[in-house]
Amino acid sequence: MTSQENAVPVWFWVVSGLAVVWNALGVMAYIADFNQSVEDIAKLPQITQDLYAMRPDWAVWAFAVAVFAGLLGSILLLLKRKLASQVFLLSLVALLVQNYFWFGMAKAHQHFPASSQVMPALVIVIAIFLIWFARNSTARGWLR
Repeated sequence: MTSQENAVPVWFWVVSGLAVVWNALGVMAYIADFNQSVEDIAKLPQITQDLYAMRPDWAVWAFAVAVFAGLLGSILLLLKRKLASQVFLLSLVALLVQNYFWFGMAKAHQHFPASSQVMPALVIVIAIFLIWFARNSTARGWLR
């Protein structure tokens, strides 16, 4: 194969750059969540306070792993490393663990309008897309 046949198209860089931005926003959301003071939480609706109070440490750790692995996977894409797909898979597994708490154990979806489920669903769809994108890019020879 010539290097011309293996050339990475511009849209690869666009998708990879957007992945970095998306996952950096996830890291910022985690940091904001982690840094909430008792006073900040007290300003939230009572049901949200209750859900935060019952959140186990493993769910918080899953959130951290999900967002930081997602960001690392995105950086690995920019570096054209095929390890990105495994790191994205780790991110998805952590995301599913985190969602198991929120939707399986805490039943958060029963306390909020259906529209509040759009973002969690979108996050899962994008995580799955990024795994596919990294694997597809590897298969095309763009990642090493």
